[in-house]
Amino acid sequence: MSEASDKPTVLAGPEPAAGFRHWMARNSWRFVLLFAGVLLPLAGFVALADEVHELEAFYFDAPLLWKMHDAARPSLDAAFVFISRIGYQWGVIPADILIVALLLLRQRWREASFAALSFAGSALLNIGSKQVFQRDRPSLWESIAPESTYSFPSGHAMGSMTLAAVLVLLAWNTRWRWPAVAFGVLFAGSVSLSRVYLGVHYPSDILAGWCAALVWVVGCFLVMFRRRRPWRRTDQWSVPAGRGERAGCGRGFRGP
Repeated sequence: MSEASDKPTVLAGPEPAAGFRHWMARNSWRFVLLFAGVLLPLAGFVALADEVHELEAFYFDAPLLWKMHDAARPSLDAAFVFISRIGYQWGVIPADILIVALLLLRQRWREASFAALSFAGSALLNIGSKQVFQRDRPSLWESIAPESTYSFPSGHAMGSMTLAAVLVLLAWNTRWRWPAVAFGVLFAGSVSLSRVYLGVHYPSDILAGWCAALVWVVGCFLVMFRRRRPWRRTDQWSVPAGRGERAGCGRGFRGP
């Protein structure tokens, strides 16, 4: 053992109250995001998944499905089939690829990694969850756009919410914050509504897809942007004291 390893650890002194208050003021939003974006959706998903696992029916599923079916007409049929398609293979998947590619081209490595992990992880989580719960699709009427895979959670709802959440989180500190929020609410809501209208998902499938998407995306965001927010190079580039003094910069460089 070296002499350095034999020395006892020296504990840091008490943290000044002003410093702690400053840290809380700067990071309180993380606790709000953790609670609203991870804990609440996780509780919702667990509650829904427990009922599905026990093969229990949700009291609101069938009535809402029938209400949507009663409103069916040819013009709405065509519109919701189109919305359903852009909510996955025609829209969400190409948009996911485009967002990651653009971020990579701009050399925003952390933002690109966050988007890629969010999109890919959400898709894998959805596939795995469907295989675990194996909930059959609704069969109240013959759908004009039938599906053959399992129902819980909704892949369209999860994919559209994942895209919306990624865009909102990346745009939150920019002038595009509220346009991103408006787009996300409109897009995820329309895609999810189309799946109920077409009779291929229960409303509980939609809620579970939203919850799972938020848990995964917000969790990835809090981990990957633990020390800084998107679009910043870094919070602080630390430079060893000796090198900094020799280079004429007594302290480390602080990013914008």
